[in-house]
Amino acid sequence: MQQRVIGAWVRLRVELRRTAVPLAVALTVALGVACHPGPIVDPGPKPADTGGTISGIVRTSGGSAPLPGRKVTVTNVATGQRYEVSTATNGGYTIQVPEGKYRLEVELRPSERLVSQPGETRVNRSDLDARRDFVVTVNAQP
Repeated sequence: MQQRVIGAWVRLRVELRRTAVPLAVALTVALGVACHPGPIVDPGPKPADTGGTISGIVRTSGGSAPLPGRKVTVTNVATGQRYEVSTATNGGYTIQVPEGKYRLEVELRPSERLVSQPGETRVNRSDLDARRDFVVTVNAQP
């Protein structure tokens, strides 16, 4: 009888050692899930510089030739803060700015004039204000 008890005790200890680690892991995961029932959301105020994006193309009046390497200046109407970006080889530009109302300007070279330019644009949080295009006449008579 005593041998049966000792044998049962040894088998129980071996079984506990074999299942103790998985049991501890399962218990830890279960407790972790129970403590956090959902995603953590930060309801606090967002940084002031969170804004949107302004983009467009600078091209010639015929519409077929992009004007690369042109400086586009974006000015906040309320604060006067200026942001600058250069156009890419396709004449395109993209700039991220804080929320606000902006005036856009493009660098002109001698004997060029603007045919059309975007008006003032309002940028809100996460906005994409696309198609803020400039059209330039090249070699115009002064």
